[in-house]
Amino acid sequence: MADQKTEYPASGVNIIIKLGKKIWDGYSIVVVVLFIVAVCSIAAPRFLTINNMMAISRNMSIVGMVSLGMTFVIIAGGIDLSGGHIVVTSGAILIILQRNPNIPIPVAIAVCISVALVIGLMSGTIITKASLPPFIVTLAIGIFFRSVTMHICKGATITGRNIPEFTTIGIGSIGFVPYPLIVFIVFAIALSLILKYSKFGSYVYAVGGNENAARYSGINVHLVKISTYVLLGLCIGVASVLDFSRMAAVSASQSALQYEFDAITAVVIGGTSLSGGRGRILGTCMGVFILGIVSNIMVMMAISPFLSGAVKGAIILVAVLLQKQDR
Repeated sequence: MADQKTEYPASGVNIIIKLGKKIWDGYSIVVVVLFIVAVCSIAAPRFLTINNMMAISRNMSIVGMVSLGMTFVIIAGGIDLSGGHIVVTSGAILIILQRNPNIPIPVAIAVCISVALVIGLMSGTIITKASLPPFIVTLAIGIFFRSVTMHICKGATITGRNIPEFTTIGIGSIGFVPYPLIVFIVFAIALSLILKYSKFGSYVYAVGGNENAARYSGINVHLVKISTYVLLGLCIGVASVLDFSRMAAVSASQSALQYEFDAITAVVIGGTSLSGGRGRILGTCMGVFILGIVSNIMVMMAISPFLSGAVKGAIILVAVLLQKQDR
């Protein structure tokens, strides 16, 4: 009996250790975010106020939308370096159409999102049908469309009609919760369910994990890859609407700079493997939040904005090194 009594505490400890390890393996990024929030709240007492949290949420929702679509692309083994450029292109079209009082706002928004969708379809088709490296194709497409947009806008900032039915999309809120954050959360939940429970989601993982095996198992690899870029186009189009409805203006040369790199950073921080086959929307959301926190605390502590790139680069490097250790 004495021997049996000594076994119960040991087994209980083992259960706690296993449970802790399971929680850490599944939700370590959430723990990291909570730790960062705690540190920042100590370093800057104003950090944890509702107004500041909502400001972070509003700002991060734009890049967050791009990051959600980027998650699918990277899990499927791709990459996209055109995100910020396409945000500007579709946004310029949105503002140009919105300036015309004869064109309803919903029509201008629909055209904006459609343009981003078509460009995503173009990128995915060229990558798959021509068997070209995705970073080359998307980089070229991004540069091309940014240049065309700058030509159309003559490199200047173009403004639309500053009317409440348009600007409310970007600056409005329900209570203290901004509309952009609500849109981001809705998309995050929907895409998380698609990735986790749908056939398309399982195909995305399969293609990213082993493309040849996926092809031999009967999966239409090209269709899956193209679909991820179209989905990214949808997210980019929505991000464009949220971004440029705030001020009803877009700068062809300065707006949405490096959105694509911020999105990739958020996805990688969230645990998605750059080699494909692994990743979660929850991780991406936490990665987006970490980027928002870092940018916000740097401003609060009067750290030079020129160091933001150094901080993001260090974060990417650490995240990739941690991924390598996991493998």
